[in-house]
Amino acid sequence: MPTDRLPSPPLAPPPLQAGVSAENAARLSAALCAVQLAAQETLRWFDASALIVTAKSDQSPVTQADHGAEAILRRELLRAFPQDSFLGEESGSVQGTSGYQWIVDPIDGTKSFIRGVPLYATLVGCRCEGQGVLGVIALPALEKLVYAAANGGAWYSSGNQAPVPARVSTRTTLSQSLLCTSDFTSFARRRADKSSTPSGQDGGKAGAAVRQRLEEACLVSRSWGDGYGYFLVATGHAEVMIDPLMNAWDAAAVETVITEAGGRFSDWQGRGRIDSGEGIATNSLVHEEVLQLLHESG
Repeated sequence: MPTDRLPSPPLAPPPLQAGVSAENAARLSAALCAVQLAAQETLRWFDASALIVTAKSDQSPVTQADHGAEAILRRELLRAFPQDSFLGEESGSVQGTSGYQWIVDPIDGTKSFIRGVPLYATLVGCRCEGQGVLGVIALPALEKLVYAAANGGAWYSSGNQAPVPARVSTRTTLSQSLLCTSDFTSFARRRADKSSTPSGQDGGKAGAAVRQRLEEACLVSRSWGDGYGYFLVATGHAEVMIDPLMNAWDAAAVETVITEAGGRFSDWQGRGRIDSGEGIATNSLVHEEVLQLLHESG
């Protein structure tokens, strides 16, 4: 049977944010409530002997915790906003009419989750007419949370502490920077048909070159990846988080959180997109240096 461990104390409510539209503020409140319920579901199965792991069609792992947490997110968000669209990693999409779309990953870092590593995240993003309007990155096993709404800043809470502003670091060069990635081997696995540089070099070779150059350029490199790495950038503990392989449900929550924390999120071309299959988040001060390394690695 799954463990009955639940997050205690509960996730903190958002502070008043004068710059946030009423529509986005309402959705942020709904997202935080839904994330708390989904976090409870993940913790019921975290490090539990009854956890069942199966393989999806792409051979990535999935568990009943993934399915259960996503079902909660889908139910709660569409109950609050039935005209919104929804896209989840596990359950697919629901088409709405409001112009708003929820994009969620119930457990970002399933490989960590199934090994009892507490660095997995629950990610909820919302976009309107193609623009990110809010994001939530929750770390259920660590009882930490960072969230943001457009024009409202980013906020961080831990346990029962009141939310405080989340800000990226002020380090200005890669030589001072902590680099995170989900998996350093993913650079080598980067799709061979994906050109990451203007020269059109094979994506796999370019990815391997990028990894080497980034590690050499940065002060420290760590594979503290998935949502946790983006959490570290948003809260000023790391300067760079890079993913050679990234899905929209991994990026949707991240883009708004990073931007509102004072950072920058882009694909490897420097474009502010979540559908390029790759992502870079930085404190903004080193972003151009990262992009230059990507270019030079071609």
